[in-house]
Amino acid sequence: MKAIQFKEYGGPDVLEKADVDRPIPEQGEVLVKVTAIGVNYADTARRQGAYVIPTPLPFIPGAEVSGVVEKVGEGVDKFQEGDRVVTLIGSGGYAEYVTVDARTLIPLPDELEDESAVAIPLQGLTAYHLLKTMGRIEQGETVLIHAAAGGVGSLAVQLAKHFGAGQVIATASTAEKLALAQDLGADHLVNYTNPNWREEVMEATDGKGVDIALEMAGGNVFHETIKCMRSFGRVVIYGVASGQPAEMYPSGLMNRNLSVIGFFLPQIMKKPALLESSLQELLQLVQQGKLKLTIGGVYDLEDAAHVHELLQGRKTKGKLILKP
Repeated sequence: MKAIQFKEYGGPDVLEKADVDRPIPEQGEVLVKVTAIGVNYADTARRQGAYVIPTPLPFIPGAEVSGVVEKVGEGVDKFQEGDRVVTLIGSGGYAEYVTVDARTLIPLPDELEDESAVAIPLQGLTAYHLLKTMGRIEQGETVLIHAAAGGVGSLAVQLAKHFGAGQVIATASTAEKLALAQDLGADHLVNYTNPNWREEVMEATDGKGVDIALEMAGGNVFHETIKCMRSFGRVVIYGVASGQPAEMYPSGLMNRNLSVIGFFLPQIMKKPALLESSLQELLQLVQQGKLKLTIGGVYDLEDAAHVHELLQGRKTKGKLILKP
């Protein structure tokens, strides 16, 4: 089967087309014919050898796929050939076929397209748990969402409002991206390429600061975000897209009772009850038309290197998708 892999860490150019053996489903697994693949910052971190956990070589990236059940392994009785599904996997998604633990499969309703469905598992669950589980959002609180036009950010804007945020402040790098965030429900728009963006956030809150901030850039953005927080504020960290880790002095959090919280979705996946309930809630919101899935572009699998360039160049908005 066709796949995209890398044999060394590096830039987008290390991604290469490969012919690999089609996997065979074992006990409790199914073989899925992939129809859509979600592209995420985690894929670029894997490629650079900078992911939270080690990335073995050679490696086929891709943790988010939708498709059709092609073959069922022994011991699987909840799915059959032809079922449309979406799932999260550890790796191997940039391919025509993947084997998946049947317990992680989510059946897709007829009205939800494969391309839209693949935006839900990783980025939808990330946005959900950033706000609710880690950020502990409360009614009327003010939320600052960086990269608000991206895959996670565009969903987080909507979910923050759904969870009762009194004010959502969205940052992005262009007027077009800020317009998208506004259409999704953001109350205040801030271009973070403006060196005075922190002052704009403070003005929007009458100098009080924000209760929750979702931060994935790192570097100076992290430090400026800390300065935007009000007492008892929570900064939830879920990435270092700038490639510049930020140094932090814990004693600096004390005078305002601030919390800096790390988030890694695979830890949520180890709690099946929490994972299933949140995923079902997200699917219901999509079906009810209360959560809009923004597709930023659909590309051929062979264009994976180009898509990585676009993603890391901050030239995209919404969810990026590959198709075999």
